[in-house]
Amino acid sequence: MRLPLFIANRYLLAKKSHNLINIITWISILGISVGSFALIVVLSAFNGLEKVISSMNNRLTPDLQISAVKGKTIDLTAFPFGQLKDIQGVDYVIPTITEDALFRANDKQHIGQVKGVGVEYQKIGRMNEIMHGGNGLQLSDGEYNFAVPGAGVAWYLGINAYNPYAMVRVYVPKRGNASLMSLENSFNSDVLTVRSVFSTEQEQDEKLVLVPFDWLSELLEYENKASNVELFTAPNMDINKVKKEVNAIIGENFTVKNQQEQQETLYRIMRSEKWAVYVILTFILILATFNVVGSLSMLMIDKRKDTEILKSMGADKHLIQRIFLNEGLLISVAGGIIGLLLGIVLVLLQQKFGFVKFGTGGNYVVDAYPVLLKLKDVLLIFATILAVGCTSAFFTVRHAMRKEVKI
Repeated sequence: MRLPLFIANRYLLAKKSHNLINIITWISILGISVGSFALIVVLSAFNGLEKVISSMNNRLTPDLQISAVKGKTIDLTAFPFGQLKDIQGVDYVIPTITEDALFRANDKQHIGQVKGVGVEYQKIGRMNEIMHGGNGLQLSDGEYNFAVPGAGVAWYLGINAYNPYAMVRVYVPKRGNASLMSLENSFNSDVLTVRSVFSTEQEQDEKLVLVPFDWLSELLEYENKASNVELFTAPNMDINKVKKEVNAIIGENFTVKNQQEQQETLYRIMRSEKWAVYVILTFILILATFNVVGSLSMLMIDKRKDTEILKSMGADKHLIQRIFLNEGLLISVAGGIIGLLLGIVLVLLQQKFGFVKFGTGGNYVVDAYPVLLKLKDVLLIFATILAVGCTSAFFTVRHAMRKEVKI
């Protein structure tokens, strides 16, 4: 062990001549512990919320979405469906159409989006997990077509999915120079039966209605065209690797987005909130280091006899500085490790047992508050503690030496 660190460790553990210095030292360690504990718990809570929200959104979001760089639609006759299906890990390649629409039912109306999807959607397991109404995701039975609205749309329109006679009329803008004098001349419309609804995330629930692709293509007067092409991959696939292969096949005329890129705004907001809280708690941690400054200053005065002896034995100014720099760092590291360990234990217990509940009487997606521990957060917090501890100790010791405090 290096001499400065050895002496600093003895100063930390040994009793001081004044009991007040011991008290301030332990208060300093406690302050750093509380700050690091709060950081790991809060960041893990944000990670848990992000995971829950992502899992809800991603059930209805394809693993990869292809759209045209120019124009609104993709020409399906020239699109390389066969090559994309041959990529290892790609289960489904499905063209979709998305368009703004007006929905009417039970003398009520609502503006949202209609999305035409292929019958392959009915085979995707995670789609059926979000369905309510007893029929799963059913878009067609071979003879009749069905609409599957979001729970929010169904609520606005007063639609009961358990009612066998529930229907919704869909209005979409006519192509070309449509007349604006009447609703009938400005829109194409048709009626679909509703047998089930889906429920994921509020924004999607309140605007989206799923319908058969061929039905919507005919209503919009699209011929061999789609708004997007969606790819669904096998579980645990490397999406980035699949994305590179897709890009190599389709070329520069198309863009490919993964799930996070499709919901870029949502993820940006969640991460911005997380890092805003991190900055606020870091400022609190910085305030806690004022105790370290006080403890270190008093210790330097208390150990002036020791340092005089060291000087007489040949110790120079830099060795004395390193001793007290290490002392300040040890206080910060000790507090940081204690706080991190307590926080990690609490987070792991919450992940395992979920003892912190949302409460009773609410319709929550999960019963217990979601948390998720990430190694990079632990490393970031520890690095923050080291940076704050080193900075505070450095300026304290340098200021003392400049003022020629006789230590």
